[in-house]
Amino acid sequence: MMETMIGKVTHFYPKVGVAAIVLKDHLARGDWIHIHGHSEDFHQTVTSLEMDHVPVAEADCGQDIGFRVDQRVHVGDVVYREL
Repeated sequence: MMETMIGKVTHFYPKVGVAAIVLKDHLARGDWIHIHGHSEDFHQTVTSLEMDHVPVAEADCGQDIGFRVDQRVHVGDVVYREL
């Protein structure tokens, strides 16, 4: 399966299970993503996407967004969108 890097995790909020990234490409709710890091390697669907604590359906390059993750992630983990 082909993948496009869309960013790296800049912060993780463990109490709410949300990862923050600055996008390098387009991301939308419903996209299938792959998160890969030193101790993480999992796939999931983007179920929630927020910008400045406001839910959005999609976001583009350069925007700082947060999305709910199924597992713990760490700063520097790479996020890919699967095509």
